[in-house]
Amino acid sequence: MSDEIDAPAAPEADGRETTRASADEPSRKRGFALFLRDVALIVLAAIVISFLIKTFLIRSFYIPSESMEDTLIRNDRIIVNQLEPDLMPIERGDVVVFKDPGGWLDPIPQPEQNPVAGFFDWLLSFVGLTAPDSNDHLIKRVIGLPGDTVACCDDFGQMSVNGEALDESPYVKLPPNATKVSKDDFEVTVPEGSLWVMGDNRWNSRDSRYNRDQPGNGFVPIENVVGRAVLISWPIDRWALLDNYPIVFGDVPDPGDAPAVENSGSPTPDPASTETSGG
Repeated sequence: MSDEIDAPAAPEADGRETTRASADEPSRKRGFALFLRDVALIVLAAIVISFLIKTFLIRSFYIPSESMEDTLIRNDRIIVNQLEPDLMPIERGDVVVFKDPGGWLDPIPQPEQNPVAGFFDWLLSFVGLTAPDSNDHLIKRVIGLPGDTVACCDDFGQMSVNGEALDESPYVKLPPNATKVSKDDFEVTVPEGSLWVMGDNRWNSRDSRYNRDQPGNGFVPIENVVGRAVLISWPIDRWALLDNYPIVFGDVPDPGDAPAVENSGSPTPDPASTETSGG
């Protein structure tokens, strides 16, 4: 008897399971579609946020030359604070990245690139993870602000700003037995809206001293400044904050407290050696 009662029950259970499975399938599809939507929104938000950060806050560059040794070495990657100079004032000693004022860099041929690789380079640069235009920029240390009189060298081989001698030993790299912080003597007054910049590798930097025959007479327009380099981000063992050494420039008087000096009319000297790119 029990066999006759139990026999029809099996198909009904199978039917219910089949119906339930059919009902669950659209739910699973909708769940997967919602998951894909959420992932796409997260990726899109990350790209937009990265773009905004790169455009307005920070940006990554790499170092293509030796002009800032030993502070920065070739292939270091740095983080640049783009709030300076628009929202934060530039200070003496700041390490700044700036666009070529004209004639500082030698033309660099652009190799042909695979379209796919070019797209990914563009995408990574769009979010600020790479800097394909690093070779179009230079990086130096700010020595003179608008109105400053910068001169070198005194009897001790030191440079002065507004008559105050600077002890640049914390960051300047000199050749063995060198007694002057600049191979060539000079004296200039920085015009309004411009900067006088120099590399830390002082005898191997094609900086303001050696571009006085170029547009701007070696001075860098403040509007060309992309931002201040604040951090070495790569490689990991080089990770460090970049100092602007306020103690070096702490006693420099304001330009109005020092006698004005006319810009030197002497021709641009030749550096001991020059850089090929990236300044």
